[in-house]
Amino acid sequence: MQIESKQQILERRKEIEQELIDMLEETESDFTLDHIRDVIFHEEDNDDMMKVVAMFDRGGDASELSNILELVTDAWNYFPHKIIGGLSPMEQILKQSKSDGH
Repeated sequence: MQIESKQQILERRKEIEQELIDMLEETESDFTLDHIRDVIFHEEDNDDMMKVVAMFDRGGDASELSNILELVTDAWNYFPHKIIGGLSPMEQILKQSKSDGH
């Protein structure tokens, strides 16, 4: 998907937030959307993404794990990260493409 505006990013983030809430309920996780946001924002190493995946893990089948991985990847790309100035990776890409004149 070509990202053309900050508004598109924010709209997609809202969709992802709702999908995460639904998945947390479906998997009967003890974690909340705020837990997920916090792990992503305070990312320190490569294992942090797997911490979010583990919040949903209830030993389901491969297709459930695939759905979780896809959703967590979307959250990772659309939620803010402290390490990149409070921007999401998608916002950083948008900012970079605008400064490159694309």
